[in-house]
Amino acid sequence: MTAMYDTLVDLLANRFEVDRAEIKPDVTFEDLEMDSLFLVELLLVVQQEIGVKISEDTASPRDTIERAAELIQEQVAIAANAS
Repeated sequence: MTAMYDTLVDLLANRFEVDRAEIKPDVTFEDLEMDSLFLVELLLVVQQEIGVKISEDTASPRDTIERAAELIQEQVAIAANAS
């Protein structure tokens, strides 16, 4: 997995107390019983911790953990190219 995936797993486990054993690349946020309100909170933490803003419209509770990490990495790359 990627470094961003590992970072996302760390955030979920450390900040949101999700059991690491339940977090797998193909698991969705819905599988982890996380709704859209949780996702908004996660995106705020990502903005604070990683420094990139991800639109609420970009991510969905049906996204996998791997897809969410890809979305974050894409935003990091866009931000790096903009500066």
